[in-house]
Amino acid sequence: MSQLRTLLAELPVAAQAEVAVLGGGPAGLCAAVAAAQEGADVLLVERYGFLGGMATAGLVNPFMPFQVADLNTPSPAAPKALKLVNGGLFQEILRRLQAAGGYEPQQQAFDPETFKQVAQELVLEAGVRLRLHTALLGALAEDGHLRLAGTASKSGLQAIAAEVFIDATGDADLAAWAGAEYEQGRPEDGLCQPMTLNFRMAGVAPDLMPSRAEINALYDAAQQRGEIDNPREDVLWFYTTRRGEIHFNTTRVVGKQATDADDLTAAEIEGRRQVQQMVAFLRREVPGFADAYLAATGTQIGMRESRRVRGDYVLTAEDVLSARDFADGIARGCYPVDIHNPAGTGTVMQPVPPGRSYALPYRCLTPRGLENLLVAGRPISADHAAHSSLRVMHIAMNVGEAAGVAAAQSLRRRGRTRSVEVATLRQRLRERGAVIDEV
Repeated sequence: MSQLRTLLAELPVAAQAEVAVLGGGPAGLCAAVAAAQEGADVLLVERYGFLGGMATAGLVNPFMPFQVADLNTPSPAAPKALKLVNGGLFQEILRRLQAAGGYEPQQQAFDPETFKQVAQELVLEAGVRLRLHTALLGALAEDGHLRLAGTASKSGLQAIAAEVFIDATGDADLAAWAGAEYEQGRPEDGLCQPMTLNFRMAGVAPDLMPSRAEINALYDAAQQRGEIDNPREDVLWFYTTRRGEIHFNTTRVVGKQATDADDLTAAEIEGRRQVQQMVAFLRREVPGFADAYLAATGTQIGMRESRRVRGDYVLTAEDVLSARDFADGIARGCYPVDIHNPAGTGTVMQPVPPGRSYALPYRCLTPRGLENLLVAGRPISADHAAHSSLRVMHIAMNVGEAAGVAAAQSLRRRGRTRSVEVATLRQRLRERGAVIDEV
């Protein structure tokens, strides 16, 4: 450890910024845009050559529900009106996707290539400095403050310096390497929710496709014959924005950790093996797929869960399922507790009360023991079950936007993130179109 600290301290500083955001996924790009729009000098560092994270590299699709039914609809016979739960930059991204022909509102499906372009335009328009093809390799913290983030790129080993850092790596890499406390997986055995390699089939004849129940019956029969050993209990598929293309989120790789290189390697290999099984099954057994072909797999396997930082507050399943509000709420969620069995078959779904949503406290973004670091996206402070609800992309975007605004405000207080006036932060988020109050 001392040798690593020495190495990080001696690295040449490639860039300095008031706010450095590590990770350009849904949370990171919104954090960077928000901080820049609030007047901060922002650097966004991303390991791929494009932005979007799980939305693009992971091929995760579509967006999960971001509205709830208005139970106060005047007439019981009238269709229930919907109340928006996730606003702010997320809604601006939807608007831009739709304007570019890359979003289908009824299915909530989006085109990942359009998403890459929309994300890049948003970031550059906000004045964010962008550094792609740059991977995080370590962090140097002293006296509770993060001083440097070490990076590796074609330019060599270099450091990033900033007054405030935002960890949007998806796995809390920056926070963990800076010494933050964290948990991983479920309490009883440390196993995380399974990974999924998403894939798409093109050349499909949708009008010939059977019902979901019929496809699942064919899938069950293939499992019983030993033709499929994927532990997933059903075939989860979605329409996309393209005619004749079907998206599948139905592979399941269990027992692997997203923070271990050997596990990730094994997971990618297993994910592709399962994809080939599924492609063969679909073409052989399911009407509408006889002439279909594998059009795409995710650039990387999709991760549901890895590290979760220990923050000043730990959001619990009880908080989610009781639709709890918080005085320092900076975003909201309405997605159910959705736990894919970390050990095999089965998925547990527990809904938030009808028409309700829960708040995510600012204290979940502030890791214990570190002052000038905020965590955004799925690794914020929560227990295993609460995490299964807040991990979805639009909530990550809202949390990222809040982190960006808070980071910009903390600059007036020497980067002390806990000194941010929560009332001022919440009011500014409202002005930006974020939904932070019970709807």
